Amino acid sequence: MIDVVVLFFLLGIFARLVKSDLRLPEALYETLSIYLLLAIGLKGGIELSKQPLLDLLPQMLACMALGFAIPFVLTPVLRALGLSRVDAAAMAAHYGSVSVVTFAVASAYLAAQGVETEAHAALWVAIMEAPGIVAGILLARLGAPEAPGGAKARINWAELGHDVFFGKSVLLLAGGLIIGAVMGEAGTAPIAPVFMAPFKGVLALFLLELGLVAGGRLGALRQYGLRIIGFALIAPPLLAVAGALTGVMLGLSTGGVAIMATLAASASYIAAPTAMRMAVPEANAALSITAALGLTFPFNIVLGVPLYLELARWLQNLFA
Repeated sequence: MIDVVVLFFLLGIFARLVKSDLRLPEALYETLSIYLLLAIGLKGGIELSKQPLLDLLPQMLACMALGFAIPFVLTPVLRALGLSRVDAAAMAAHYGSVSVVTFAVASAYLAAQGVETEAHAALWVAIMEAPGIVAGILLARLGAPEAPGGAKARINWAELGHDVFFGKSVLLLAGGLIIGAVMGEAGTAPIAPVFMAPFKGVLALFLLELGLVAGGRLGALRQYGLRIIGFALIAPPLLAVAGALTGVMLGLSTGGVAIMATLAASASYIAAPTAMRMAVPEANAALSITAALGLTFPFNIVLGVPLYLELARWLQNLFA
């Protein structure tokens, strides 16, 4: 059964396709994104306060390794599809990083299905944001000339690191995690009515806006051809298998395996575009964002998440 929040996303796409004048104010969009990032972080931090951090170290290392490895796997594939080295690396970085909203949709879907998952899963999201971006930048810059003159490109790693690790998405997620972990369930109880109960309604409004954005990008797909469209639709399920196997090896629950598969299959359209614009300005930003937001994101939230849950169940039974 499709989750109700997905219907809001589809409504946004429909509104754009029929050229409706429906719009969400820019300030409201920013407010909703800040709310979701903080709420996800707080939820994960509260659960994090209930268990020793050392026990979670294997999961944290696995998340970092998975995010860092994905661009190295995808870049040769994208090169074989005809993309330049920088465009291939930039797009691979988007898929190596993660989509917080896809995680939120997956969490809501699992809850609606009565499937329990590790409540600290927001920690995985925060950890997986940056490694794929760093790997993509390395792949784009290794051996790359800065200009026709042939000088090697130089990256201001301090400035880049600041933008990646202290950008809005990572800062709010990590900040929420820390606040939730320090204060615990009792300490955050006064703000629970604001950050916990309304979460799904806020997510629905946010997805309505993303539907409008994604619907506006559908027309651009024609210029990129079937190869990129095929990649944006085929890569997520294949990456989900890698994520699910990682979850099984870590001994996660069925819900945890499904979340890990979803994160591996998702593509960033907030943190990665910002970092790539700064570190690899010559890359075609529209190409990566169109694939990530116009194709992969809709696929994941409409078809992918239920598929990844069934994959998790199948693997759990297989290795039981």
